[in-house]
Amino acid sequence: MREIIFDTETTGLDAREDRIIELGCIELDNRFPTGRTFHHYINPQGRAINPEAQAVHGIGAEQLVGKPIFADLAAEFLAFIDGAKLVAHNAGFDMGFINAEFARLGHPAVGQERVVDTLALARRKHPMGPNSLDALCRRYGIDNSHRTRHGALLDSELLAEVYIELIGGKQAALILDTVATQGAVAIAAADVVIAPRPAPLPARLTETERAAHAKMVETLGEKALWLRHQ
Repeated sequence: MREIIFDTETTGLDAREDRIIELGCIELDNRFPTGRTFHHYINPQGRAINPEAQAVHGIGAEQLVGKPIFADLAAEFLAFIDGAKLVAHNAGFDMGFINAEFARLGHPAVGQERVVDTLALARRKHPMGPNSLDALCRRYGIDNSHRTRHGALLDSELLAEVYIELIGGKQAALILDTVATQGAVAIAAADVVIAPRPAPLPARLTETERAAHAKMVETLGEKALWLRHQ
C-alpha cells in the first residue's frame, strides 16, 4: 500500500488567490519510508508573499526567482502520487491549494476519498489536545529540535513519524516482537529438565511457632475455611 505524506508552504491562506511556493512529499510503502521524495520550491507567478506567511516558513520572493511554476511540475507530481493515499496535517488546507492549482490547469481535483487528515486522527485519539505537529512530536518523543520554521519536506518527514504513531504502527510491531520473544522463551523452557532435590529442605518453623499456630487455629471454630485446607 503506497501512501504519500505531503505538505505545502504558500504565499497566504486563500487558495483561490494565493499560490503554493513549496511542495514536499515522502513515499511510504506498507507504512515504511522508501527513500523516494518529491520536493520543489515553486515560483508563485507574481503573487506576493504575505508577511505573516513568510514569518512562518521563512521563504522570501528572492528565493523563488527562476524556480519552476506549478504547471511545469504538475505531470511529475501526478506521477509521484499516482494510486497512493495522500496524508497531510490539516489536509483540507493543503488539498485546497493542490486542487486550486489543478483547476487552473484544467485538471480534475483529487477526490476526498484519497485523503487522510492526521489532524482529524489526532483529535479523535487525543481529544484534549494539543494536536499541532510540534505538540504531537513532543507527545511521541520525535526529535523536532531542527524545526525552527515550517518547511514542506521537513514537516513531511516529521509527519511520517507522527502518522505511524497515530495509527499504532510501532505499537503493533512491539506486540509482534513480544509474542515472538514469549515463543522463544517457551521453546527454551521446554529444553530445561528440572531434577528432584536430593534431600528435602529443612523445616523453617520452630516448635514454638508450631504451637502458637495450633493455638490460633483452635480459636477459629469448626466451620473455619482454614480447617478444610490443612
